Amino acid sequence: MQRKNIPNLISFVRIILVGPIVYFLLQGAHVTALLLFIVAGLSDALDGFLAKKFGWTSRLGSLLDPLADKLLLVSCFLAGAIIGLLPLWLLVIIVARDLIVAVGALMYHCLVERFSGEPPFSSKLNTTFQIIYLVMLISAQGVLTIPAKWLDFALYSVAATTTISGLEYVWVWGFRAWGLKMKAQHEQQ
Repeated sequence: MQRKNIPNLISFVRIILVGPIVYFLLQGAHVTALLLFIVAGLSDALDGFLAKKFGWTSRLGSLLDPLADKLLLVSCFLAGAIIGLLPLWLLVIIVARDLIVAVGALMYHCLVERFSGEPPFSSKLNTTFQIIYLVMLISAQGVLTIPAKWLDFALYSVAATTTISGLEYVWVWGFRAWGLKMKAQHEQQ
């Protein structure tokens, strides 16, 4: 194996960790779920660091990393909603945003041009808030004492950053598609 493939391998490991994390959450084994979730979260930081620091980037990595993140986070939010740790409305916001972004990216790719966008800051902030909220939420299940106000703040921060991030994707890529369409029409005249 070449060193440049290490970030991709780390993303694969994160994908593999999703099943055990969800299983332990559903079983109420919060300490184990928390430890595995933290390992998965740190692996996300590590693969990004390695890719940027050493230039170990690839098309596969640009797809695998966000896929691993989405699988981990959405699966954990789904498990959390199933066992009543978090409100269903938050899961709906998160899944709706991810579907809108995914369908929008696919439509842009098919109808406009190849979609290869770097996630905006709001998306990175949202991912950070989602990870922090899940760590706090799982920790609050008998691992650590987390004040209810902190959990509420984290909950609403996730809802807000999820909404803002989704709107930013629609805004930026919608205007980009519209601009390219206007440019093409202008060139035809």
